[in-house]
Amino acid sequence: MQREQATREPVIVLEGYSYLECPRWHDGRLWVSDFYTERVVATDGRGTTDVVAEVPGQPSGLGFLPDGRALIVSMRDHRILRRDDSGALTEHADLSGAVSGVLNDMVVDERGRAYVGNFGFDLMGGAPIRYTTLTRVDPDGTVTTVAEDLGFPNGMVILPGGVLVVAETFAGRLSAFDIGEDGALGDRRVWAQFGDTPQSDDVGEVVQQLAVAPDGICADAEGAIWVADALHARVIRVREGGEVVDEIPTGTGVFACMLGGDDGRTLFLCAAPSFAEHERRPVREAQLLAVRVDVPHAGLP
Repeated sequence: MQREQATREPVIVLEGYSYLECPRWHDGRLWVSDFYTERVVATDGRGTTDVVAEVPGQPSGLGFLPDGRALIVSMRDHRILRRDDSGALTEHADLSGAVSGVLNDMVVDERGRAYVGNFGFDLMGGAPIRYTTLTRVDPDGTVTTVAEDLGFPNGMVILPGGVLVVAETFAGRLSAFDIGEDGALGDRRVWAQFGDTPQSDDVGEVVQQLAVAPDGICADAEGAIWVADALHARVIRVREGGEVVDEIPTGTGVFACMLGGDDGRTLFLCAAPSFAEHERRPVREAQLLAVRVDVPHAGLP
Protein backbone atom coordinates (compact mmCIF):
# COMPACT_ATOMS: atom_id res chain seq x y z
CA MET A 1 0.00 0.00 0.00
CA GLN A 2 1.25 3.45 -0.81
CA ARG A 3 2.03 5.53 2.23
CA GLU A 4 -0.61 8.14 2.98
CA GLN A 5 0.58 11.74 2.96
CA ALA A 6 0.11 13.44 6.31
CA THR A 7 -0.59 17.15 5.97
CA ARG A 8 -1.86 17.76 9.48
CA GLU A 9 -0.19 20.23 11.80
CA PRO A 10 -0.23 19.38 15.54
CA VAL A 11 -1.53 22.16 17.77
CA ILE A 12 -0.59 22.87 21.40
CA VAL A 13 -3.19 21.84 23.97
CA LEU A 14 -1.11 22.27 27.14
CA GLU A 15 2.40 23.53 27.84
CA GLY A 16 4.70 24.34 30.74
CA TYR A 17 5.18 20.78 32.01
CA SER A 18 8.32 18.76 32.79
CA TYR A 19 7.87 15.50 30.86
CA LEU A 20 4.45 14.15 29.96
CA GLU A 21 3.82 10.44 29.49
CA CYS A 22 1.16 7.72 29.39
CA PRO A 23 -1.90 9.67 28.15
CA ARG A 24 -5.29 8.01 28.63
CA TRP A 25 -8.71 9.21 27.42
CA HIS A 26 -11.30 8.45 30.10
CA ASP A 27 -14.83 9.79 30.66
CA GLY A 28 -14.40 12.83 28.46
CA ARG A 29 -10.97 13.85 29.68
CA LEU A 30 -7.35 13.04 28.94
CA TRP A 31 -5.32 11.89 31.94
CA VAL A 32 -1.55 12.22 31.67
CA SER A 33 1.44 11.83 34.01
CA ASP A 34 3.99 14.62 34.45
CA PHE A 35 7.11 12.82 35.64
CA TYR A 36 9.14 15.47 37.41
CA THR A 37 6.39 17.56 38.97
CA GLU A 38 5.10 14.20 40.33
CA ARG A 39 1.54 14.93 39.31
CA VAL A 40 -1.18 13.34 37.24
CA VAL A 41 -3.30 15.92 35.45
CA ALA A 42 -6.56 15.64 33.54
CA THR A 43 -7.69 17.95 30.76
CA ASP A 44 -10.80 18.32 28.64
CA GLY A 45 -8.55 18.91 25.63
CA ARG A 46 -9.52 22.57 25.45
CA GLY A 47 -7.06 23.92 28.02
CA THR A 48 -8.88 23.24 31.29
CA THR A 49 -6.83 21.08 33.67
CA ASP A 50 -7.10 19.51 37.12
CA VAL A 51 -4.43 17.84 39.23
CA VAL A 52 -6.02 14.47 39.97
CA ALA A 53 -3.12 12.87 41.87
CA GLU A 54 0.22 13.72 43.44
CA VAL A 55 2.67 10.79 43.35
CA PRO A 56 6.00 11.41 45.14
CA GLY A 57 7.39 8.16 43.68
CA GLN A 58 6.99 9.62 40.15
CA PRO A 59 3.85 8.74 38.19
CA SER A 60 3.95 6.87 34.91
CA GLY A 61 1.50 4.29 33.54
CA LEU A 62 -2.21 4.94 33.99
CA GLY A 63 -5.27 2.74 33.69
CA PHE A 64 -8.78 2.23 35.02
CA LEU A 65 -10.50 -0.61 36.82
CA PRO A 66 -13.94 -1.76 35.64
CA ASP A 67 -15.57 0.35 38.36
CA GLY A 68 -13.78 3.49 37.11
CA ARG A 69 -11.14 3.82 39.82
CA ALA A 70 -7.74 4.79 38.45
CA LEU A 71 -4.54 2.77 38.75
CA ILE A 72 -1.32 4.80 38.73
CA VAL A 73 2.22 3.51 38.40
CA SER A 74 4.57 4.90 41.06
CA MET A 75 7.85 4.36 39.26
CA ARG A 76 10.60 4.70 41.82
CA ASP A 77 9.09 2.71 44.69
CA HIS A 78 7.81 -0.04 42.36
CA ARG A 79 4.18 0.31 43.38
CA ILE A 80 0.79 0.52 41.72
CA LEU A 81 -1.49 2.99 43.46
CA ARG A 82 -5.29 2.99 43.37
CA ARG A 83 -7.24 6.25 43.35
CA ASP A 84 -10.75 6.23 44.75
CA ASP A 85 -13.58 8.60 43.88
CA SER A 86 -12.51 11.06 46.59
CA GLY A 87 -9.02 11.30 45.09
CA ALA A 88 -7.33 9.38 47.91
CA LEU A 89 -4.47 7.05 46.93
CA THR A 90 -3.85 3.61 48.43
CA GLU A 91 -1.42 0.85 47.54
CA HIS A 92 -2.86 -1.60 45.02
CA ALA A 93 0.29 -3.73 44.61
CA ASP A 94 4.00 -3.72 45.46
CA LEU A 95 6.18 -5.04 42.62
CA SER A 96 9.53 -4.62 44.40
CA GLY A 97 10.22 -8.34 44.50
CA ALA A 98 9.36 -8.90 40.85
CA VAL A 99 11.18 -6.20 38.86
CA SER A 100 14.79 -5.21 38.22
CA GLY A 101 14.24 -1.55 37.33
CA VAL A 102 11.91 1.38 37.87
CA LEU A 103 8.38 0.76 36.66
CA ASN A 104 7.27 2.14 33.33
CA ASP A 105 4.08 2.03 31.25
CA MET A 106 0.96 -0.02 31.96
CA VAL A 107 -2.24 -1.19 30.32
CA VAL A 108 -5.31 -2.41 32.23
CA ASP A 109 -7.67 -4.92 30.63
CA GLU A 110 -11.46 -5.00 30.90
CA ARG A 111 -11.25 -7.36 33.89
CA GLY A 112 -8.97 -5.02 35.81
CA ARG A 113 -5.75 -6.95 35.25
CA ALA A 114 -2.79 -4.60 34.84
CA TYR A 115 0.22 -5.40 32.65
CA VAL A 116 3.26 -3.38 33.71
CA GLY A 117 6.71 -2.92 32.21
CA ASN A 118 9.95 -1.86 33.86
CA PHE A 119 13.23 -0.35 32.67
CA GLY A 120 15.35 -3.40 33.59
CA PHE A 121 18.46 -1.27 34.10
CA ASP A 122 19.49 2.23 35.19
CA LEU A 123 18.80 4.10 31.96
CA MET A 124 19.34 7.59 33.35
CA GLY A 125 22.51 6.50 35.16
CA GLY A 126 24.16 5.22 31.99
CA ALA A 127 24.12 1.49 32.81
CA PRO A 128 24.34 -1.17 30.06
CA ILE A 129 21.06 -2.27 28.51
CA ARG A 130 19.53 -5.34 30.12
CA TYR A 131 16.42 -7.02 28.80
CA THR A 132 13.65 -7.44 31.34
CA THR A 133 10.19 -8.71 32.22
CA LEU A 134 6.51 -7.89 31.96
CA THR A 135 4.43 -8.19 35.13
CA ARG A 136 0.71 -8.81 35.61
CA VAL A 137 -1.11 -7.40 38.62
CA ASP A 138 -4.48 -9.02 39.24
CA PRO A 139 -7.42 -7.07 40.73
CA ASP A 140 -6.63 -8.49 44.19
CA GLY A 141 -3.04 -7.21 43.98
CA THR A 142 -1.39 -10.55 43.16
CA VAL A 143 1.84 -10.02 41.21
CA THR A 144 2.97 -12.47 38.49
CA THR A 145 5.79 -12.34 35.93
CA VAL A 146 4.15 -13.12 32.57
CA ALA A 147 6.91 -12.49 29.99
CA GLU A 148 10.69 -12.24 29.92
CA ASP A 149 13.52 -11.07 27.64
CA LEU A 150 11.90 -7.82 26.54
CA GLY A 151 14.04 -4.98 25.20
CA PHE A 152 12.74 -2.11 27.36
CA PRO A 153 8.99 -2.79 27.42
CA ASN A 154 7.22 0.50 27.00
CA GLY A 155 3.79 1.44 25.60
CA MET A 156 1.14 -1.29 25.40
CA VAL A 157 -2.26 -1.81 23.82
CA ILE A 158 -4.83 -4.58 24.00
CA LEU A 159 -6.44 -5.10 20.62
CA PRO A 160 -10.03 -6.31 20.24
CA GLY A 161 -9.91 -10.08 20.48
CA GLY A 162 -7.50 -10.14 23.40
CA VAL A 163 -4.06 -9.53 21.87
CA LEU A 164 -1.53 -7.59 23.94
CA VAL A 165 0.99 -5.60 21.89
CA VAL A 166 4.02 -4.14 23.67
CA ALA A 167 6.58 -1.69 22.30
CA GLU A 168 10.15 -2.87 22.89
CA THR A 169 11.97 0.42 22.54
CA PHE A 170 15.58 -0.76 22.42
CA ALA A 171 14.73 -3.79 20.28
CA GLY A 172 13.04 -1.61 17.65
CA ARG A 173 9.87 -3.70 17.45
CA LEU A 174 6.32 -4.31 18.59
CA SER A 175 5.72 -7.77 20.05
CA ALA A 176 2.33 -9.44 20.44
CA PHE A 177 0.96 -12.00 22.89
CA ASP A 178 -2.38 -13.77 23.14
CA ILE A 179 -4.03 -13.14 26.52
CA GLY A 180 -5.35 -16.34 28.04
CA GLU A 181 -8.55 -16.67 30.02
CA ASP A 182 -6.45 -16.62 33.21
CA GLY A 183 -4.45 -13.58 32.12
CA ALA A 184 -1.37 -15.55 31.09
CA LEU A 185 0.45 -14.47 27.94
CA GLY A 186 1.17 -16.93 25.13
CA ASP A 187 2.13 -17.26 21.47
CA ARG A 188 4.70 -14.47 21.48
CA ARG A 189 5.44 -13.12 18.01
CA VAL A 190 6.76 -10.00 16.32
CA TRP A 191 3.85 -7.73 15.36
CA ALA A 192 6.07 -5.16 13.62
CA GLN A 193 9.87 -5.00 13.23
CA PHE A 194 11.54 -1.66 12.44
CA GLY A 195 14.92 -2.49 10.95
CA ASP A 196 17.40 -4.79 12.61
CA THR A 197 17.40 -5.18 16.39
CA PRO A 198 20.65 -3.65 17.70
CA GLN A 199 22.96 -6.18 19.35
CA SER A 200 24.92 -3.72 21.50
CA ASP A 201 24.22 -3.14 25.21
CA ASP A 202 25.47 0.46 24.96
CA VAL A 203 22.55 2.91 24.94
CA GLY A 204 24.39 5.43 22.79
CA GLU A 205 25.22 2.85 20.15
CA VAL A 206 21.70 1.44 20.14
CA VAL A 207 20.16 4.90 19.77
CA GLN A 208 22.28 5.47 16.66
CA GLN A 209 21.14 2.17 15.11
CA LEU A 210 17.38 2.26 15.71
CA ALA A 211 15.24 3.00 12.65
CA VAL A 212 12.29 3.53 15.01
CA ALA A 213 12.35 3.75 18.82
CA PRO A 214 8.76 2.76 19.68
CA ASP A 215 7.62 4.38 22.92
CA GLY A 216 3.94 5.02 23.69
CA ILE A 217 1.36 3.42 21.38
CA CYS A 218 -2.40 3.35 20.78
CA ALA A 219 -4.69 1.43 18.43
CA ASP A 220 -7.40 2.45 15.98
CA ALA A 221 -10.57 0.88 14.60
CA GLU A 222 -8.81 -0.53 11.53
CA GLY A 223 -6.41 -2.56 13.66
CA ALA A 224 -3.47 -0.24 13.02
CA ILE A 225 -1.27 1.14 15.79
CA TRP A 226 0.01 4.68 16.20
CA VAL A 227 3.59 4.64 17.49
CA ALA A 228 5.46 7.53 19.11
CA ASP A 229 8.98 7.31 17.67
CA ALA A 230 11.04 8.61 20.58
CA LEU A 231 14.14 9.40 18.52
CA HIS A 232 12.84 10.89 15.28
CA ALA A 233 10.27 13.58 16.20
CA ARG A 234 7.27 11.84 14.68
CA VAL A 235 4.40 9.46 15.16
CA ILE A 236 3.84 6.69 12.65
CA ARG A 237 0.80 4.55 11.90
CA VAL A 238 1.71 0.90 11.43
CA ARG A 239 -0.14 -2.20 10.32
CA GLU A 240 0.59 -5.70 11.54
CA GLY A 241 3.65 -6.90 9.67
CA GLY A 242 5.40 -3.55 9.94
CA GLU A 243 4.00 -1.53 7.01
CA VAL A 244 4.11 2.19 7.85
CA VAL A 245 1.01 3.73 6.27
CA ASP A 246 1.09 7.21 7.77
CA GLU A 247 3.55 9.56 9.44
CA ILE A 248 3.04 12.85 11.25
CA PRO A 249 6.19 14.89 11.95
CA THR A 250 6.07 16.86 15.18
CA GLY A 251 9.14 19.08 15.02
CA THR A 252 10.03 18.03 18.57
CA GLY A 253 10.49 14.79 20.45
CA VAL A 254 7.30 12.78 20.97
CA PHE A 255 7.16 9.99 23.53
CA ALA A 256 3.53 8.87 23.82
CA CYS A 257 0.24 9.11 21.95
CA MET A 258 -3.43 8.47 22.62
CA LEU A 259 -6.57 8.64 20.50
CA GLY A 260 -9.42 10.42 22.23
CA GLY A 261 -11.83 13.29 21.99
CA ASP A 262 -15.57 13.01 21.65
CA ASP A 263 -15.30 11.03 18.40
CA GLY A 264 -12.02 9.21 19.12
CA ARG A 265 -10.27 10.94 16.22
CA THR A 266 -8.05 13.37 18.14
CA LEU A 267 -4.52 12.03 18.44
CA PHE A 268 -2.91 13.48 21.58
CA LEU A 269 0.91 13.61 21.65
CA CYS A 270 3.25 13.95 24.63
CA ALA A 271 6.11 16.11 23.38
CA ALA A 272 9.40 17.42 24.78
CA PRO A 273 12.82 18.31 23.37
CA SER A 274 14.40 15.13 24.83
CA PHE A 275 13.86 12.32 27.34
CA ALA A 276 16.96 12.58 29.56
CA GLU A 277 16.00 13.24 33.18
CA HIS A 278 18.80 15.73 33.87
CA GLU A 279 17.56 17.82 30.92
CA ARG A 280 13.82 17.60 31.64
CA ARG A 281 13.66 17.84 35.44
CA PRO A 282 14.77 21.49 35.88
CA VAL A 283 12.74 23.00 33.03
CA ARG A 284 9.10 23.19 31.92
CA GLU A 285 9.30 22.67 28.17
CA ALA A 286 6.98 19.69 27.74
CA GLN A 287 3.77 20.08 25.76
CA LEU A 288 0.61 18.16 25.04
CA LEU A 289 -0.13 18.39 21.32
CA ALA A 290 -3.16 17.27 19.33
CA VAL A 291 -3.84 16.47 15.70
CA ARG A 292 -6.94 15.21 13.93
CA VAL A 293 -6.86 11.82 12.17
CA ASP A 294 -9.38 9.86 10.11
CA VAL A 295 -9.74 6.53 11.95
CA PRO A 296 -11.07 6.53 15.52
CA HIS A 297 -9.77 4.84 18.64
CA ALA A 298 -10.24 1.16 19.41
CA GLY A 299 -8.96 -1.32 21.98
CA LEU A 300 -7.39 -0.51 25.35
CA PRO A 301 -6.29 1.88 26.71
